[in-house]
Amino acid sequence: MFVFVTFQTRWPILALQDPESSHELSVWMAKNGLTPIDRVAENPALKVNVFGKEFSEILGEEQRSSVTNIAGNPLGLAAGCDKHGEAVKGFMNMGFGFVEVGSVTPQPQPGNDKPRMFRLTEDQGVINRYGFNSHGAEEVFERLKAIRESGQELRGNLAINLGKNKTADAIPDYVYGVKKFGELADFLVVNISSPNTPGLRQLQSRKELEGLISAVMKVRNESCPKVPLLVKIAPDLTDTELKEICQVATKMKVDGMVVTNTTISRPESLTGAAKEETGGLSGLPLKDMSTEVIRKVYKLTGGKLPLIGVGGVGTGQDVYDKIRAGASLVEMYSRLAYEGPWSPPKIKLELSRLLKADGFENVADAIGADAKK
Repeated sequence: MFVFVTFQTRWPILALQDPESSHELSVWMAKNGLTPIDRVAENPALKVNVFGKEFSEILGEEQRSSVTNIAGNPLGLAAGCDKHGEAVKGFMNMGFGFVEVGSVTPQPQPGNDKPRMFRLTEDQGVINRYGFNSHGAEEVFERLKAIRESGQELRGNLAINLGKNKTADAIPDYVYGVKKFGELADFLVVNISSPNTPGLRQLQSRKELEGLISAVMKVRNESCPKVPLLVKIAPDLTDTELKEICQVATKMKVDGMVVTNTTISRPESLTGAAKEETGGLSGLPLKDMSTEVIRKVYKLTGGKLPLIGVGGVGTGQDVYDKIRAGASLVEMYSRLAYEGPWSPPKIKLELSRLLKADGFENVADAIGADAKK
């Protein structure tokens, strides 16, 4: 996806490609080593302690404890980009501290009909209604297992985002995902917030969420107890709904939350021709909304639950704002299309300067700085 926007002035033929084809080409380039490699040494100030360990050293299984050369920075690639785990190493080499693969569904499924992805170039936004198109758990598992067994040292941590098949029952699908990927993931994310799978967001209600979390935590504790398990929520929640979710997450001791997914709202400021398309809106128009939800969740959980902030990230300032709102880690995806594949090193440099300018010795010192006011 970033190929189209950042290179179209040099190669106008790319402007003829639809967004999904551009996205697929971008993943192919990362997979085949055709994207930039960040060769700048990581700033120690960007290392973060999350889930009880320094994030650059989070490893789900003891057998991975000897891995070295792990990137120590809080910037990750959000789920939705490398849906099938095809280009993990390439994206990590771009400078991301972690990559979240998926969403992965138990069985392969094609997702919604095309077209299902739309650029809002004027707004630096994207609307998608993919609908969990997935190669399926078995294929993605074998692909990621091959990476783990190859002896290749990944620069960052590997997260796996779990989804459900369109017509399947939710709990068995998520339980299956935890069992399947626990041995490979540095952390797992249960995605209950995509707007493009019918009924999925209903799992965010208190009763449904308690049942789901109880089931997935049970199987996590039995099969892969050292692997952190997080829940990804939507930005389109009332204050009451958000409070209930945070109460359930705290009560049932999930390890963290990913805040937030795409929004079904449409800000009046949108000018892109595709602004009325059905689907989830991401990119710059989501930035302030997601940051505000991060701030609310941080306060509701007393700052005790690690948060991964997502939504509209494209600059070091955006990352910094989400950290100050309460995020321990921050992900980007949609604005990678507009900022370019060389943006991770730039973002990390900007973040380092912002921390220093405000007198913070490291990222940890800045987490929740605004929410505490």
